[in-house]
Amino acid sequence: MASERTEVPAPRWATRAAYASALSATIGFIPLHAVWALGVPLWADEGKFRDWYAQGGGPYLFVLCAMAMLAGVLALSLVRPWGLVFPRWSPLVSGRRVPRRTLFTTASAVSVFLLGYTAWAAWRLAADFNDDGIFSPWIVVYGIPQFLVWGIGLSLAAWSYRARACRSTR
Repeated sequence: MASERTEVPAPRWATRAAYASALSATIGFIPLHAVWALGVPLWADEGKFRDWYAQGGGPYLFVLCAMAMLAGVLALSLVRPWGLVFPRWSPLVSGRRVPRRTLFTTASAVSVFLLGYTAWAAWRLAADFNDDGIFSPWIVVYGIPQFLVWGIGLSLAAWSYRARACRSTR
């Protein structure tokens, strides 16, 4: 008798956490960084920004935007069916199981990095709030809550994914 595997849907709280994380990564992070990547010194010291931008700041910011987009997709993959089985339009892997440990480990590592970076940024802001840098220190005040939502949401979705992925393989 063949056993039929059933996928356990993500709980509502995990879905909300994943979507909050994905929105924070895409809508919260990308627009401002894309403006900077295009060379617009919004909330920045124009002279310092131009020098930094000329030394590779633009490509760096485009890479950060691409990574934020990937982090948004990562968050959603933890609560969507395509986080368990590759969709049929995926070349070479269509219908195969997604490597669950790899997805969970990646999401956990990214969330730890985001939360660590947030703690470091908050500490730096409290220790040295000044306008001597390229960007206004108020950008960090905007970024801290956004990174908290991003990191905590990703972490919650990852732990939910771990619990569901283990159950669905029995």
